[in-house]
Amino acid sequence: MCDNAQALCEHARQGDLSAASELVAHFYERIFAYFRRLAGNDEDAADLTQKTFFKVWVSLASYQNRSSFSTWLHGIAHHVYVDWRRKKNLTEAQSDEWWEACAAEGPSPSEDASEREAAKYIYSLVERLEDGVRQTVHLHYYQGLSIRETAEALNIATSTVKYRLREALDFLRVKTLEPQFRKT
Repeated sequence: MCDNAQALCEHARQGDLSAASELVAHFYERIFAYFRRLAGNDEDAADLTQKTFFKVWVSLASYQNRSSFSTWLHGIAHHVYVDWRRKKNLTEAQSDEWWEACAAEGPSPSEDASEREAAKYIYSLVERLEDGVRQTVHLHYYQGLSIRETAEALNIATSTVKYRLREALDFLRVKTLEPQFRKT
């Protein structure tokens, strides 16, 4: 889709509404899933997705192909989320219902109770990470962006992405080895 997205983007820039519609159709679910995991509910995720695509279309003329369209789009999504979070001043923990609704596509951690418990624990640990580290984890692991794409989306160096991912993995490793998580 990478080359196709670039071509669709170029056609959309020239006013082709069907190309613009195809871009939205291709990327909507990924961006919505990104926001759903971060925001914790469908309503906020839908609003944030709408704002992101609005900003994309308003800014489409300024897209200069320096990164893939997907990376550029995720960068805009990241900034939309940061602005929304700043305005809402979100600091509260997520509910159990929120974690239940965050299962990944495909074989879900909820298929087995112990896997569900472990996944819930890992997700809750990720949410305890510092915001920049958490955003890096969401983009790289949950959204599947490469290290380079994650760096471009967050407007940071690839070395910073690697450092943040290592920091997150070290934190998760220590926390999952704590006695309350071990099965007896």
